[in-house]
Amino acid sequence: MEVLRRSSVFAAEVMEVFDRSPTDKELVSQAKALCRDYINSRLIRAGVSWSKPEYNAPVPGGKLAEVSTILLRLGDELEYIRPNVYRNIARQLNISLHSETVVTDAFLAVAAQIFTAGITWGKVVSLYAVAAGLAVDCVRHAQPAMVHTIVDCLGEFVRKTLVTWLKRRGGWADITKCVVNTDASLRSHWLVAAVCSFGHFLKAIFFVLLPER
Repeated sequence: MEVLRRSSVFAAEVMEVFDRSPTDKELVSQAKALCRDYINSRLIRAGVSWSKPEYNAPVPGGKLAEVSTILLRLGDELEYIRPNVYRNIARQLNISLHSETVVTDAFLAVAAQIFTAGITWGKVVSLYAVAAGLAVDCVRHAQPAMVHTIVDCLGEFVRKTLVTWLKRRGGWADITKCVVNTDASLRSHWLVAAVCSFGHFLKAIFFVLLPER
């Protein structure tokens, strides 16, 4: 109960910062909260049950909930376009899920490759889809603790690489501009570009990780 209470307080604090210009630390906290929600959604969809309830975070509310909803919708579109790209990430990278170092290095290498040519919301969504796909692999292979590692790793990547870009756009709420209305198709140029850039990363990362295997 205490764990859930602290998580609820944290979630409330994360939501409040949307009313003003967020700090670097707050943007990272929001990134991690969004990542946990994204991963939980994908675990539920994959029919994978959590064995440890403390890993479950409260569903974001307020403006953060809107951001999370849009992020998941855009992630759905990416996975619809290329259904096999964001599944079985560990097998595609040929890595072991029993080593935190291997998982961390692999995720950071993938993240760096995705953003080699610049930052777009499509690539940010792609990053979350990779994190969720890898998290599903970890839970399926009896490594649920690795989910925290992936969330923390994503947060660190956001801190080092995406925070300045996010601040220029006023924070995470800017992603809501990617959806003009509920009737329009989300399969626009930015989504195709994200998939194309992601489609090339596996081969590149394979060779990056080769010496580590």
